[in-house]
Amino acid sequence: MAAPIRSYRYYDLILGAFVCVLLCANLIGPAKIAEVHGITFGAGVLFFPISYLFGDILTEVYGYARSRRVIWSGLTALVFASLMSAVVVALPPARGWHDQAAYETIFGQTPRIVFASITAFFVGEFVNSFVLAKMKIFTAGRWLWTRTVGSTVCGEGVDTLVFYPVAFLGVWSPRLLGDVMLANYIAKVLWEVLATPLTYRIVAWLKRVEHEDYYDRDTDFTPFSLRVPR
Repeated sequence: MAAPIRSYRYYDLILGAFVCVLLCANLIGPAKIAEVHGITFGAGVLFFPISYLFGDILTEVYGYARSRRVIWSGLTALVFASLMSAVVVALPPARGWHDQAAYETIFGQTPRIVFASITAFFVGEFVNSFVLAKMKIFTAGRWLWTRTVGSTVCGEGVDTLVFYPVAFLGVWSPRLLGDVMLANYIAKVLWEVLATPLTYRIVAWLKRVEHEDYYDRDTDFTPFSLRVPR
């Protein structure tokens, strides 16, 4: 008889929080370009990096395989939210309801942007988790900051390089596209650096209460699996 899959006290809560942040950051943030003190950036950059913080914590404590399940949960939620938005926007408005144009402006994302968002999330999150898991073995579990920052540099870099050109190349001017990409990437990495003390506290607490500090020495790193160690 196979051993039962181990359960954890807070894994499901972190999964739910991850999905919540992901949906809010993708539905609310990308539509607005902000400018503060001459710096142009996508408004979602203020909150989207929280998903990478959750990704770092999940991989560091529970391992790549369990983080992979969370990524797939987020991807499924993101796809459903995109389909729901498309259906609701396409429904004919009732007579007397005059907010269709505003609704389309907020939720009427083009298929191109939806595809860019889903693709960037998929590759960026898996790169982030893979790099952190490998660096944990390489550093023998020391220097957590090198893993959280290093994985974010790689994951957010891939995310940025995929999302903005796929979504906006030919729509925005090359200068605006480059400015937003650079500003958002720097902001995301800086966000991770500033969050490092908080990450240390959360990781240490979770490792203590969950009695887990997983090392992915024998992990199959394919993204296309939901299997977890027992």
